[in-house]
Amino acid sequence: MVKAIEAFGMPVVHICTIVPISQTVGANRIVPAVAIPYPLGDISKSAEEEKQIRRAILDKAMKALQTPISEQTVF
Repeated sequence: MVKAIEAFGMPVVHICTIVPISQTVGANRIVPAVAIPYPLGDISKSAEEEKQIRRAILDKAMKALQTPISEQTVF
């Protein structure tokens, strides 16, 4: 799906829990997530700490969208 969207000229960031799989499927901009069952959070943390985790991952993804790349890049 990522490659199909990028074929239309739209940059895509793949937030993932297993980076090698994203690399195998050809994602160009890869942002690692927290864990498989909770990619954008950690249920052992408080609500405020989870919000900070989510914000950090999404900020990294937004910066990845703005970064020119020439090959697969893990941010």
